[in-house]
Amino acid sequence: MTIPLPLSKPKRPFNDPVSPPPHSPAFIPPPTTNNVNLSVPLDVILPGADARIAQAKAMVFHAVGDSGGIHGTETQEGLAAVMVKQIEDSRANHKPAEEPLFFYHLGDVVYFNGISRDYPVQFYEPYQNYDAPIVAIAGNHDGDTRTRSGDEPDNETTLFGFLQNFCAPSPHYIFKHRPTMTQPYVYWTLDTPLATIIGLYSNVDGQLDGRGTFEQQRWFAQQLKDAPADRALIVTVHHAPYSLDSSHGGYGDIGDAIDRAGKMSGRMPNLVLSGHVHNYQRFTRKMKKKKITYVVAGAGGYADTLRAMHKVAKDPATGRKIAAPFQTSRPDIKLEAFNDTEPGFLRIKVTKKAISCDYYSTDFNDTPLGVRDTFTIAL
Repeated sequence: MTIPLPLSKPKRPFNDPVSPPPHSPAFIPPPTTNNVNLSVPLDVILPGADARIAQAKAMVFHAVGDSGGIHGTETQEGLAAVMVKQIEDSRANHKPAEEPLFFYHLGDVVYFNGISRDYPVQFYEPYQNYDAPIVAIAGNHDGDTRTRSGDEPDNETTLFGFLQNFCAPSPHYIFKHRPTMTQPYVYWTLDTPLATIIGLYSNVDGQLDGRGTFEQQRWFAQQLKDAPADRALIVTVHHAPYSLDSSHGGYGDIGDAIDRAGKMSGRMPNLVLSGHVHNYQRFTRKMKKKKITYVVAGAGGYADTLRAMHKVAKDPATGRKIAAPFQTSRPDIKLEAFNDTEPGFLRIKVTKKAISCDYYSTDFNDTPLGVRDTFTIAL
């Protein structure tokens, strides 16, 4: 007897923050690495950063994903202008403890396939006035090589554009206003005086490793174990472990990978940052006596209209959008806040005692709308 293959994505309950896995997830092996020296001190990326952080007793940075403006960069540029103003205002007001020192991109830098020729228009030009380093993890569109209807043929190997622009052997100028970055690999650790930031690569469909391999998983667990206990611990990964949007949902394989690494290392992160879903969502997860914060920040500019934003699912019983805070179907996961109507970005401040985050938004006419959500994680 032949068992018919499923023809569509299984429908999940609207209140479940994790989607069923794809029937046949795509995984494109990244270029090989020996997993040696995949950590970089912030002081190498931004000389003098350690001294500035020590004096200010704080570290501020920006974060958002999914910015690639293949349909136009106006929304991306509007967000960039607000980030630039925050840097300029902190300098003008002589407030070093409030100055963002870098921008951490959460993946999907260039759509659709991260091709190198698209970097000037989708990355360098929109951020040409951003006077600080920009580091990144790769998203699915940065590593995918499959041609879609209407795409130009992809004649580059997976991650070629990302590696050329973020993992160059030495800094050089592909575009006139910003040199390439020299990150060691597509997954890597940024060591700072106040936080260890471990960046993962979740490939095309939300997996750290191909079937039967555990290279990145083992590296990840070791990074958690080696992270200094007196600093904040932040994990970044493009595919969100939890999401209540009606398009993607959360990626269980990523949530499981974080839990496995936590079990192997004996330590879980304080904060998990993701993109992929084109909106903003904040979840808290109870684990024994600890709460872990998971944030989706994927409204960085690719969604350049209200219609293009990923909407949070409606309650089928009422036909209305849920209201936060909202208890999901999983007893340990609660949606604390969301914004699925406006583009935005995170401004994150780390001290010895806490991680403080503000989510800023604009409208689609580039008008700044201020802080839409704020939260603090005690350390």
